[in-house]
Amino acid sequence: MSDSAPTPHVVHVAVHTPMHSTVGGPLSYTHPSPLPPGTLVRVRLGTRPLLGVVWEAPQDAEPVPAHVQLRALDAVLPLPPLDASWLRLVAFAARYYQRSLGEIAMAGLPPALRSATPEQLAKRLQPPAPKKPPRKSARAAAAAEAAVEPVTALPAPPEAAVTLSAEQRGVVDQIAQHPGPFLLYGSTGSGKTEVYLRVVQRALEADPQAQALVMVPEINLTPQLQERFATRFAPLFGPQSVVSMHSGMTEVQRLKSWLAAHQGQARILLGTRMAVFASLPGLKVIVVDEEHDPSYKQEEGARYSARDLALWRGHASGAQVLLGSATPSLESWHASDPAVGRYLRLHMPSRIGAGALPRVRLVDMRQQPKRTVFAPPLLEAITARVQRGEQSLVLLNRRGFAPVLFCTDCGWKSDCPHCSAHQVFHKGDRSLRCHHCGHSQRVPPACPSCGNPDILPLGKGTEQLEEELARLLRNVQRPDGQPARVGRIDADTTRHKGALEAQLAQVHEGEIDVLVGTQMVAKGHDFRRITLVAAVQPDGALFSSDFRAPERLFCLLMQAAGRAGRDAGYVSDQGSQPEMWVQTAEPQHSVFTALRQHDYPAFAARQLQERHDAGMPPFAFQTLVRADAKTQAAAQDFLRAVSDAARQGQLPHLDDVFLYPPIPMTVQRVANVERAQMLIEAADRRALQRFLHAWQPWLHWVRSQPQHKGVVRWLMDVDPLSL
Repeated sequence: MSDSAPTPHVVHVAVHTPMHSTVGGPLSYTHPSPLPPGTLVRVRLGTRPLLGVVWEAPQDAEPVPAHVQLRALDAVLPLPPLDASWLRLVAFAARYYQRSLGEIAMAGLPPALRSATPEQLAKRLQPPAPKKPPRKSARAAAAAEAAVEPVTALPAPPEAAVTLSAEQRGVVDQIAQHPGPFLLYGSTGSGKTEVYLRVVQRALEADPQAQALVMVPEINLTPQLQERFATRFAPLFGPQSVVSMHSGMTEVQRLKSWLAAHQGQARILLGTRMAVFASLPGLKVIVVDEEHDPSYKQEEGARYSARDLALWRGHASGAQVLLGSATPSLESWHASDPAVGRYLRLHMPSRIGAGALPRVRLVDMRQQPKRTVFAPPLLEAITARVQRGEQSLVLLNRRGFAPVLFCTDCGWKSDCPHCSAHQVFHKGDRSLRCHHCGHSQRVPPACPSCGNPDILPLGKGTEQLEEELARLLRNVQRPDGQPARVGRIDADTTRHKGALEAQLAQVHEGEIDVLVGTQMVAKGHDFRRITLVAAVQPDGALFSSDFRAPERLFCLLMQAAGRAGRDAGYVSDQGSQPEMWVQTAEPQHSVFTALRQHDYPAFAARQLQERHDAGMPPFAFQTLVRADAKTQAAAQDFLRAVSDAARQGQLPHLDDVFLYPPIPMTVQRVANVERAQMLIEAADRRALQRFLHAWQPWLHWVRSQPQHKGVVRWLMDVDPLSL
């Protein structure tokens, strides 16, 4: 009897392949033994070494022909397989968002893991070798042994003694009695974070293997929330029980957090939208803080909504899901309507400590002199706060010094050479920067078109507001006799590691009297000394072509208003009153009418009625198909061709969807690539999904035709947030 080599097993592996490449499903490889789904492996695609995830064999998989030679796996990583719930989440996301399986799977794994070899990973998984203690004499060793005290329990967390308000207690009890999902509608300062802490603690104490996922929209909110959670839970479950995951961390840090969660060592994972794909085999609770925030929607690469996936993941894995916001998204508000009943709505209208919501004051800028930056009444109010030792926050959602430089002689503007957008003037380093493609150049000494040396900034950014306020307050003194100090927090001032934390510390310690910032400081932060908030130029969103613009503006202003007067005791001691000032040329607009009353339900009811009448989400479902090409004509021709193909092919549910004609995107050229888009709309989500699935092969076929060689790529954006 002759020895024969064992027959290798066919293994199906999901690797990163973009959907427009026509390779969307798992690829076939061989391995000497079968591998369970979820196993992480190293493979080769062409000449590239890649990370892959072993997958179930597709239902329509055909036997490999005898003459086809499959490649063998390069290696198997020494990690427990990803569990079935994680695989189901990735499969659902790929199917719903019309992406390839591997693209979604790799988006959910840390970059350092994608490049790690088995040897590197094994070395990282090894516990650190204990350091050898210095040699001691026998007498010293005996003395040390005698001095060792018995191990005692960790001290109780300081916040464990926090007394819940009646509203908080009622909400916590309701969450304990219902499976969810829940929408916690609580005003700013009502104590939503304490509710999150109690819900997570209850789940972790009930099951020693339980894990919790807590999501926040912005990187800058994660450190302060992590400190709050670590203070509460480290004494209960150990110093390694709370970890973070966001793009501000190094790749090694993210890998360390991911491994701790995957192996069950971390009980709580705090993170931004990427954390929704974290491997959490013991997941029992998901919290989505500030659930309305558009940052939960991934706008590049694999486009997905982390909030919506969190809801699906919780339903599929049996975990409770708690969404929280003072200004819920209209989709969530509608879903929590008792008549709809998809979510259970919980309400906490009162601020902790009997703190009052700020009084909203509108300044009609039509009654102010032209080119007024700060209306005299607002400037007087800020001055009075500085003199009393209080702090003010000035909000302008546009960084830089000015949106554009302008020549008064020939009309030249500082346009980006690679995009259909202006380069923003940054005075600090005398540069012009494109916030779309990143192109940067020095400010020219004169107009490049006509030579006029008198080129002027047009419009205002946070940098200019900071400079203007410093000039206007130069003679104003604080109670200690020191001059007023103006600070700025935006994407430009926080580029360097640790800069944001240092600037926030200055605000909390009272070193800054007036803080100028963008939306990154308007939400989530607990500034105890801020008693006045001012929105300087909010009107642009009122006239946007995007139907969601009024909702975004209202949410931003409500969140910003919530930064004022959060410490009722401080406000009372100061004899002050929290205020929000809004400078607008449209003081009668319904957005500002609802804002003055802090009446989110009235604003939501009006907006939902308008959307219902217009057939807009959440009463309809949308998908954007985008084409990037060398010319705008090529991009639009491709979209027209795929639209015609859908009609000619009589695709399923064609009569249930409406295909709008293609148009250029708002910023139609970025990095010398022209962009066009086409909107598809349907009244039924399932009909839209089935149509899109049947349409995919046609998109690939049209893209392969010679007349569409100018098309660089195409993509689908399901449930878009920006039109």
